[in-house]
Amino acid sequence: MTMQAIPPSPTSSLPLGSNAMNFPPWPYPLWIAHRGAGRLAPENTLAAFRRGAEHGYRMFECDVKLARDGVPFLMHDASLARTTNAAKVLGPQASPTGGDHGWEQLARLDAGSWHSRQYAGEPLPTLENITRFCLANDYLLNIEIKPTPGQEEATGRAVGGHAARLWQGQAVPPLFSSFQPEALAGAQATAPDIPRALLLDTLHEGWFDTARQLGCVAIVCNHALWDAALVRRVHGQGWRALSYTVNDEWAAQRLIHLGTDGIITDRVDFFSPA
Repeated sequence: MTMQAIPPSPTSSLPLGSNAMNFPPWPYPLWIAHRGAGRLAPENTLAAFRRGAEHGYRMFECDVKLARDGVPFLMHDASLARTTNAAKVLGPQASPTGGDHGWEQLARLDAGSWHSRQYAGEPLPTLENITRFCLANDYLLNIEIKPTPGQEEATGRAVGGHAARLWQGQAVPPLFSSFQPEALAGAQATAPDIPRALLLDTLHEGWFDTARQLGCVAIVCNHALWDAALVRRVHGQGWRALSYTVNDEWAAQRLIHLGTDGIITDRVDFFSPA
């Protein structure tokens, strides 16, 4: 399939509602590969990151949660069932919740066979694995803190502490994001200098004040929520406007016309990030 190059909007250099005096620099690219390579490879694996990089992407989004022994690892769901062979390896009586297991057990799982035979045996990566890969290749990272329910603050603190250590001295830090304010607060406590973004699937009451209290630098919305007024409000606060998960050309064109700042996509084989 031919990759589609989306032309930049005339407003993209100076987003709506901003001005050169109050809008801070933004070191991240417009296009961000969702969970590594969208759907082309098993999500949240090193194989997916490599596949996304093959398509020219240099920034990746991933989901990070905690193993029982405090090791941050990549996985989206609370349950291991969809993307690993946990029932076979750990036994049918074992908890299906990833966060209930130590890293020694999680490292034994196959996180690739569910996707296709091509990726059979692909392991779950730790946050450190993915960070080392990104730093070695000058790639950037959006870390969505995806806590097991009940572990919001603890997960944010642990992810923040690990990221602060791993990215120490790097020119561009990762971008933290989460739907859970408690997780962002935990990350703020242990990594105050790593930028934070509030994820929203609806514009629920109090979201603006929450983002301000957490010192966020960006809002990451379901792409359908953005309109000109919302972009102006967010940019007027000095925040950036990012969207998930954008897989259609019409949606990408609309967001670029609005002057938004980041597009997270599964379609790394369709949208050229060049």
